[in-house]
Amino acid sequence: MYTPKPNEETRVEVMQALVQAHPLATWTLFDGDDLLTHHIPFHLDVDRGPFGTLVGHVARANSVWRSRPSDVRSVVSFHGPQAYVTPSWYASKREHGKVVPTWNYAVVHARGVPTFTHDTAWLLAHVSGLTAAHEANESTPWSVSDAPSEFVERQLRAIVGVEIPIERLSGKWKTSQNRPHADKAGVVAGLGRRGDEASAELVERHTEP
Repeated sequence: MYTPKPNEETRVEVMQALVQAHPLATWTLFDGDDLLTHHIPFHLDVDRGPFGTLVGHVARANSVWRSRPSDVRSVVSFHGPQAYVTPSWYASKREHGKVVPTWNYAVVHARGVPTFTHDTAWLLAHVSGLTAAHEANESTPWSVSDAPSEFVERQLRAIVGVEIPIERLSGKWKTSQNRPHADKAGVVAGLGRRGDEASAELVERHTEP
């Protein structure tokens, strides 16, 4: 990932927070013949390893667990807030006009070697925990135990668990760091008017590491 120094994020806790807030990932790996890309939500277990361990599952019909060489590292990309930035928001436009559009975003890449499991107890614990985490804010949370046990057993037989101990985390926060204060204030205001509070907050709070 091309990352100019001002955009580089090295704080592990900041990168982990983005992963936890935006769990749907783009997972890319090489199967020996071609690049494979999958989109699955990962749970980040921050207590396992120096950078954490990604935990998820794929459909048993997905050939990734059969064709993946055991020594191939993969890249898991997590995307945070992103937004087009118009030069019209910059104070610099009114001063000298030497401005161009850009795109702000925050991304984290996690690298590691995946392992797969078919263990039913592991899978049940995984989907139960994943469900509980994402149902926590619902007014009437659903749990795996709400479904008939034989139905749950069939569903578990249809998936394969995956774990990726993270060997390296890299982050890129492109949040108008290269702009003067007045331009950044204009970006925050413009994003607010657009209703993109997440991108506006990213510009407001992020500072160079």
